[in-house]
Amino acid sequence: MVIKHNSNGLLQVEDLSVRFPVKRGLFGRDSFVVNAVSNVSFRLNRGETLGLVGETGAGKSTVGRALLRLVDVRSGSIRLKGTEVSHLSGQMPKFRKNLQAVFQDPYSSLNPSMVVGDIIGEPLRIHFDMTAEERNARVAELMEHVGLRAQQMQRYPSEFSGGQRQRIAIAVALALDPEIIICDEAVSALDVSTQSQVINLLEDLQERLNIAYLFIAHDLAVVRHISDRIGVLYLGQLVEIGPTERICEQPAHPYTQMLLDAVPVTDPIEQKQRKAIRQKSAVGEIPGPTNIPSGCPFNTRCPKVMAVCKSRRPKRVPAPGGGTVSCHLHSSECQD
Repeated sequence: MVIKHNSNGLLQVEDLSVRFPVKRGLFGRDSFVVNAVSNVSFRLNRGETLGLVGETGAGKSTVGRALLRLVDVRSGSIRLKGTEVSHLSGQMPKFRKNLQAVFQDPYSSLNPSMVVGDIIGEPLRIHFDMTAEERNARVAELMEHVGLRAQQMQRYPSEFSGGQRQRIAIAVALALDPEIIICDEAVSALDVSTQSQVINLLEDLQERLNIAYLFIAHDLAVVRHISDRIGVLYLGQLVEIGPTERICEQPAHPYTQMLLDAVPVTDPIEQKQRKAIRQKSAVGEIPGPTNIPSGCPFNTRCPKVMAVCKSRRPKRVPAPGGGTVSCHLHSSECQD
């Protein structure tokens, strides 16, 4: 993969935190707060793909929904093209045109009672002063962009395959000419061959339109293929971020290594080697969001845990080879 170098920052996220209040019991007397995302920081440049990976419950989708303002931001900063949008309300539709999304299940995000031409044309009708003829022409163009025929405009979503429905969802996201598209598990519900087709489409659109992607997925193999940089989330915290090649070849955090060891391989000898590594690496299940360990959140599963890991949260420091990592193994205090 050719790594894109672009200093023109499009999206800057600093110390993003999201909390969800939860009430249980009679009359909600047993209430508590879930820290879904804690102090997450990253940037996204024009024409770049940043992958976000982690196990279920890591906070990946919550980060995406916070950027879209589908959930409230507890604290932190979200700057889109230099403008703070973390607490905008009335003006958010103006900025949301630059920030669109493609979700995991295209069928649930497409109105089954509308033909696809009207679905794709809906954002054009709302945001632009276009005649019906102009709108239909633009819809036809968008369908061609994503590999569909304009003649299919009068069909309903149920008449398309899963991969075709995801192409329709991508066309909807493209309708407002966004500069960023958040792909939230956008290919995880598709079979392998269809996944490859949709990923190739996303890469082609990026090449032609200079779109930036925040690519959220649990499959590190897919993220590795499409991403310029990768961020690794664990229990709502960004434990490592850096160039894709460095993350995958020289992971700095034990959790990243665990994710890499879990990627399926076809070679039976390597399968045995991976199994032996996994038995010596992370143990146990991921803690619940209401029971996040003190210190480093990964300390209860880490094969390299030290005493300091259980009492002190690691600071974000430069990682060898590029990017940053939050791990005491790379802290100068622990190396002295």
